[in-house]
Amino acid sequence: MADKNNQSGEENEALDSIIETGSTVTDSGDYKFYCLSIIGQIEGHYISDEKQKTTKYEHLIPLLVELEESEKIDGILIILNTMGGDVEAGLAIAELIASMKKPTVTLVIGGGHSIGVPLAVCAKKSYIVPSATMTIHPVRTGGTVISAPQTFDYLQKMQDRIVDFIVRNSSVQREYLESIMMKTEELANDIGSVLDGDAAVECGLINEIGGLSHALAALREMCQDKSK
Repeated sequence: MADKNNQSGEENEALDSIIETGSTVTDSGDYKFYCLSIIGQIEGHYISDEKQKTTKYEHLIPLLVELEESEKIDGILIILNTMGGDVEAGLAIAELIASMKKPTVTLVIGGGHSIGVPLAVCAKKSYIVPSATMTIHPVRTGGTVISAPQTFDYLQKMQDRIVDFIVRNSSVQREYLESIMMKTEELANDIGSVLDGDAAVECGLINEIGGLSHALAALREMCQDKSK
């Protein structure tokens, strides 16, 4: 009876975690993986519209610290379907994941747009499904902007930080990345490019085409190598 109660309690806890944070822990018997979903808009210093699906960076940062230190979690699977969002918040999350020692794998499904691109490449290995897309464009800003050289200089420096991160954490060439970022003929209302899964892998942005089974297999392989 006690075992059944414990099992029921664990199932309820897992269900609550999915409802509250969109995350869960998988247990294959050999390894435990934490599945973290990054969906909708990356919410940063300002609260997004309550009608939008958001990923809040103030929730993810302490969670990632906990996962890195946890002896119960062997690896982390990050699943992305994001439109982008707050540039500094997204880059902060990406830098944190990139600095983790624990095995990490990203899987892009649907979309990994805008600041979702650094998040897609920040893990030790990255996958993308063939139908997913990634929009790459320069840093943009909205609202009231002071039309001064310092403003444009700040935006350029922010863009350089993002490009540096992507180049550091993938195999894409900087010249190619900057060229597709500044394309004027592909997007109707913006400059930039949209890459599908095959194109993202071909240019070295993402490691491999693959789905859930491939990402989990890569995590298991990393854990096995680590145990050796």
